[in-house]
Amino acid sequence: MVVLSKIYTRTGDKGTTALGNGDRVAKHDARVSAYGTSDELNSHVGVARLHAEGDMDKRLSLIQNDLFDLGADLCRPDMAKDAEAEYPPLRMIEAQVKRLEAEIDEMNADLETLRSFILPGGSPLAAYLHVCRTVARRAERLATELALESDVNTHAVTYLNRLSDWFFVAARVANNNGKDDVLWVPGATRES
Repeated sequence: MVVLSKIYTRTGDKGTTALGNGDRVAKHDARVSAYGTSDELNSHVGVARLHAEGDMDKRLSLIQNDLFDLGADLCRPDMAKDAEAEYPPLRMIEAQVKRLEAEIDEMNADLETLRSFILPGGSPLAAYLHVCRTVARRAERLATELALESDVNTHAVTYLNRLSDWFFVAARVANNNGKDDVLWVPGATRES
């Protein structure tokens, strides 16, 4: 359980922060960048939810919770030591990825096949979901970069990959099931 009675601790004043296992690292450490970006993404999802209702809002709420799980996973190195830990670390699992895949398939079933790339925009919700999509891709890039030098849960990386796809399809749903998508017109502004 998390207890936050005091918000500032001064422990990071010299540019370091604690990981989930207690190790202190630079605030610009690759692991901190990866889970910090998932936290940034969570904030963007919160803004998107201001424009969502019903099922879309419920799904975004689940994603926000997943993103806290993801941050908890990414902030805890040394997966080989998970069994020895006093409190088992929270790790992303395949079921979270599968839930996203099922939701993508369900949302995509009513959408027409794309014949052009989509420009971010359309409805306010779609525009915010496109921001979420691009931040999810950045978080994925940072997590895969971290995986080159350190232990990273493969389900965490897969989740981020699937999540950006989820945001893309959800943005199309938010644009009147794709009817109000803003399509890219190659070379539209070039002089003839």
